[in-house]
Order: sequence, then C-alpha cells, then structure tokens
Amino acid sequence: MRLRMVLLATALGAAPFATAMATTITGPYVDIGGGYDLTQTQHAHGFDKNQYENNANTAGYLDATDNARLLKEAHSRERMEHGDGWTGFATFGWGFGNGLRAEIEGDYNWSALTGYNSVSGSAYGNNHQSGKSSGSDRSYGGFVNVLYDIDLKRLFNIDVPVTPFVGVGAGYLWQNVDASTSVTRYLNVRQNGTNGSFAYQGIVGAAYDIPGVPGLQMTTEYRMIGQVESFAMGNISQTGGGDRTLSYDHRFNHQFIVGVRYAFNHAPPPPPPAPAVAPPAPSAARTYLVFFDWDGAVLTDRARGIVAEAAQASTHVQTTRIEVNGYTDNTSAHPGPRGEKYNLGLSMRRADSVKAELIRDGVPAGGIDIHGYGEAHPLVVTQPDTREPQNRRVEIILH
Repeated sequence: MRLRMVLLATALGAAPFATAMATTITGPYVDIGGGYDLTQTQHAHGFDKNQYENNANTAGYLDATDNARLLKEAHSRERMEHGDGWTGFATFGWGFGNGLRAEIEGDYNWSALTGYNSVSGSAYGNNHQSGKSSGSDRSYGGFVNVLYDIDLKRLFNIDVPVTPFVGVGAGYLWQNVDASTSVTRYLNVRQNGTNGSFAYQGIVGAAYDIPGVPGLQMTTEYRMIGQVESFAMGNISQTGGGDRTLSYDHRFNHQFIVGVRYAFNHAPPPPPPAPAVAPPAPSAARTYLVFFDWDGAVLTDRARGIVAEAAQASTHVQTTRIEVNGYTDNTSAHPGPRGEKYNLGLSMRRADSVKAELIRDGVPAGGIDIHGYGEAHPLVVTQPDTREPQNRRVEIILH
C-alpha cells in the first residue's frame, strides 16, 4: 500500500493542467487532505512501581548495588512495530500575496499494530520475548505552520499551473495506544492509554490550479512528523507480566497526502486581450514644396515629380481648392529699387509654372488659386542679398 500511495503522489505531481495559471494566495483559504501514514518502529520504557516496592520491602535493608538490581528488575523495554495507516487534516490559513502563508492545522493519524513486537525484562525471564500484536495506535492534535509558495513564473520564468511549496510547523500531539501482544502461550501483554507531547513537522508539496474554477487547487505533499516524548510523561499502562507504566520514545510519521485547497480572495482571471486594431493609413501630405533655380521659373524633373504627387493626393483626400503660392529669396537679377518688384513678378511666374503642371496632371484649372509673394515669408531668415535655395519655392496647399 505504501508503494501505491507513493506512485499516486508522483503521478499527481506530473499531471499537466496546461490551461490554468499558477496562483499565489492572498487572503484567507481552507485546506483539507488525507493519505497514507507510515509510523516508524517505536520503543517503550516500562516501570512496575509495585514490583519494585514489594521486592524492596521483602529484601529489607538495601545497599546501592541491591537497589540498582531491583530497579533493573522492575524496568522493561518493548518494541512496537506499526503497520499500514492513514492520516487526515484540515487547515485554515492566510496568504500574504508574496508567497508566504501561515495556517492553523488539526491532525488525526492512525496506524495498525500488527507486527511481531518484542518485550524484555525480569517479568519475561530477562530475555527478549516476541509475540504477534493486534490493535491500533493513533495520534491527534494541532500545528501552527509557516509555508512558502515558490512562484516558478516570477523566479525562473517557468509558466506552468503548478506552485511548489515548503513549510515547517510546531504543535502538540497526543498518542493513544490500544493493543495487545501474545508473548507466550500463557502470557498476554496489553497496552492502553494516552501520552501528550510537543510535535513538529516538515512539509514539501505542490499545488495544481483547477482549470475553470478560480481559487481551487489540488495538492500533493509529503510530511514528516516528529513527536518528542519523555519517559517522565508515561500515561500508557501495561497489564500482564507486571502492571507497568509505559513511555514511548521519539515518534516519527511519514505521510503521503492528496488534498484540496480553496482560496477565497482569488484574483479574477485576466481580461481577454483587446482585438488588434490596424493603424489608420497615413493621411496624404497636404502641403508640397517645389524649389527653383536662382532667377528661374522652369520646373526641374524633381519638381515635376512633386507636382504630380500633389495632383494625385488631391484625388484621395477631400479637397475644395488648391492654393499655389510663389516665393523668391532676397536677391534679384535687377538690383536696386526694381529688384523687389522684379522678384514679385518672378514669384508669380513660378506659381504659373506649377499651376500649368497641375492642369497637365489632371487637376481642374478652376480649383487652383495662385499668388506671388516675392521675398515675403521666407522659410529661412537670412542676411540681405543672400541666395537661399529653400526660399526660392512654390507651396502647393490642399484645402
């Protein structure tokens, strides 16, 4: 059975849940679980107070050697082998959102006493005697646990719906024994009673998100529970072979558990991604610049290409009219008072050249307005009498 439970835990640990995302708990949660329990062999120390007192009274005066002998005769040792068992627990906890959790846990553990257990002491001929046992051994109590969830996505960029965790706990357990052992044909030893003591545990496990149920997880884990008992705390009695008070030594439980956990303040599922929206097509430029040689109004090949682009754009964007504005720099082929007037005429000739080209490219003549501004409104401000290519231009503006 132990092997079956180990294989079950391993299989569950490998189960894929590819459609969920790993969860980090924030706020309150509850957890229940159960599984296989294996309790290690225990040893008990027994003392028959009545036997010691009767023998001491019969012997009368005792020196140290005699007293040690009588104490030894009144003591016994036993070995208790455990069979298959099971465990169950329930917890209420709180997750802090950063992987840390704290919880309060209630536990119950049960195992059969079915092995060949041995006893030794003067009541058994000062020899080890073995016999078949029957009965049960159980422990119950509670722990306070501190655990840490390992966020694989944040720490290692592993995006799976599995959250490993580790933890430790401390608490108190009571051990109850109800068993009998047939030592010989004529001698049957019976143990019965309860001891309580400090206990601790270590926890290693993993949680698996349940697809479609936010906050719900399945868990698999291994626990090792240790219970520290003292010979001075014996409340388990033995009858047969002398009436004795028994105390068991350190108790170890190895547990393989499957559980279900539910977190109340689970994060809502992420919203679906917004549908991709194609960016709008870039709008056609609404202003075009055509540049001219100094003292020239003839379109270059590059200038004709720009005019063609403007004409084409006017058919794709809503256009009510096309404004064509001509300009010059502040130099002139006729310096002096005539220069400014000459440049004004030159700017008009440049505008006329562009208008004529637009008409050749299919733009109706009635939709074109032309203006000549001469040296006014330069693109680049310069010193007087400076040849500046960017100021020798025509602007085509689509309105």
